[in-house]
Amino acid sequence: MPRLAFVFPGQGAQYPGMGKDFADNFTEAAHIFKVADDLAGYKLSSICFEGPKEKLNQTEFAQPALLVTSLAIMEVLKKQGIVPLMMAGLSLGEYTALVAAQALTLEEALPLVQTRARLMQEAVPAGKGAMAAVLGAEEEIVKQACKQAEGIVEIANYNCPGQVVISGEANAVKQAGDILKNAGVRVKMLAVSVPSHSPLMEETATKLKPYLEHTEWQESLVDVVSNVNARENSAAAFSDVLARQLFCPVLWEQSIRYMMDKVDYFVEVGPGTTLSGLIRRIDRNRILGNVNDIESMQKVIKEVKSR
Repeated sequence: MPRLAFVFPGQGAQYPGMGKDFADNFTEAAHIFKVADDLAGYKLSSICFEGPKEKLNQTEFAQPALLVTSLAIMEVLKKQGIVPLMMAGLSLGEYTALVAAQALTLEEALPLVQTRARLMQEAVPAGKGAMAAVLGAEEEIVKQACKQAEGIVEIANYNCPGQVVISGEANAVKQAGDILKNAGVRVKMLAVSVPSHSPLMEETATKLKPYLEHTEWQESLVDVVSNVNARENSAAAFSDVLARQLFCPVLWEQSIRYMMDKVDYFVEVGPGTTLSGLIRRIDRNRILGNVNDIESMQKVIKEVKSR
């Protein structure tokens, strides 16, 4: 079997109905959702399966929902004999990867992610923060636009060649975006209010740190590459890298390039196809597909077994 890396999506990939066909057809997936419902204190599974979309899109529900759905799918893949050599996750997805690698349990992770989501939601008043995707510009041009804007705005995500995300104060993000547009660069405002991975989240990281430090981290059974340093880390470093992740840039392209030296192919596990698209922009021959429903899983299993 080829050497595989699993990658797990972050907030924004959620949609009503996610995970339902796995829960309906596989006992291991149904078990994950049942455990999550008991832990969450509400029917998290119902929000995943039925929505409404407006509720699922709220940070406090989206993050736990994505964690649980991706883990449920992961359990089914494992039962099918499809296992990774390495893993990574985008932002919230890094928590999914660490649970999948048995660095912490679902029972530990879900309350931790609920706390993270709540703190992020509370971090910046609605309308005060923003994020925007910048397409087709050189990194230095984007940095210069951020410097010229009045207020806090910095590169938050290095997604793939020709695509970064800027994040910070809403007015500053808009100003930087306008500077880039005037230079002929494509800029797309994102439908989020939390300025993730920007200096505005530093205080939130300070509040989250004690919760991270009280977690009984274990060494990962499978290497997990961090957003913050694009490297594997020991259990002793998990609290620090996950706290820093809130206000440091996500080094996604750098992480994928690092993993490409160690694995043959990538499989996106969980809702959406965003990460598959980014990886194709880095190297279109390295992605075997995404698994977000039974049909796509069967396709990926066929691809893996044909290699």
